[in-house]
Amino acid sequence: MTTTSSTTSPDDNRGTLAPGSYYGDPIPYLPIDGYPGKIIAIEGTDGVGRSTQITMLREWLEVQGYGVIETGWTRSELMQPTIELAKASNTLNKLTFVLLYATDFADRLEKEIIPALKAGFIVLSDRYIYTAMARAGVRGVDKTWIRNLYGFAIAPHLIFYLKIDEKTLIKRVLQSRGMDYWESGMDMKLGDDIYESFRAYQRSLLREYSSMAEEYNFRVLDARRRVEVIQDELRRQIGAFLAEADTTKPAEPALVGGM
Repeated sequence: MTTTSSTTSPDDNRGTLAPGSYYGDPIPYLPIDGYPGKIIAIEGTDGVGRSTQITMLREWLEVQGYGVIETGWTRSELMQPTIELAKASNTLNKLTFVLLYATDFADRLEKEIIPALKAGFIVLSDRYIYTAMARAGVRGVDKTWIRNLYGFAIAPHLIFYLKIDEKTLIKRVLQSRGMDYWESGMDMKLGDDIYESFRAYQRSLLREYSSMAEEYNFRVLDARRRVEVIQDELRRQIGAFLAEADTTKPAEPALVGGM
């Protein structure tokens, strides 16, 4: 089995890259050619209902007979404690945080995502690499550098972006858990007022997500709609994709000897 390799930078091929392939240079010891599993990523800022949609999707897919695993932002057993400690201390610079998040993703990729793809599972990802790119972008990290950093990531088969406007987002966050230090971008010193900092930070994040929508072939859904409406649309698109994938996969080889 050979690995999927690239002699060009991720900037050159991500628009035409086949789903299930590495964006850039592969992890040398983790070949992925021909793995039957699928990655479905749900992207968007906080307050758009990603986790709720993924929970409902998992239940629906399992009823359809699919094996499903979930993964998500900073859920690596190796890195989660380190990231939480770093956030609590607020002593690390932006590049250090970028590398911590990349390490978290790499650990989950090796230990969760690739084994699931090999076993034919559907991987539901609550955020993928695009959140890391958006957050790095608003903090002034070079876009080419951050994309090359994540060249070891596997292109998802479907990427849904739950898009919301700033006004609706603020209302939802205030009505739920409120604004915290990091989701308000207070580390960026945008201002002393957490509300104004949140507005400025989320506005910049929304611009970053929008700029990636065409670049990475996001399927954009209106997150202002009711949960059930969004879920129905997700199921419709995912169901159509999986039905097509099932009809195009290679036929099982015939058994010899009447067995």
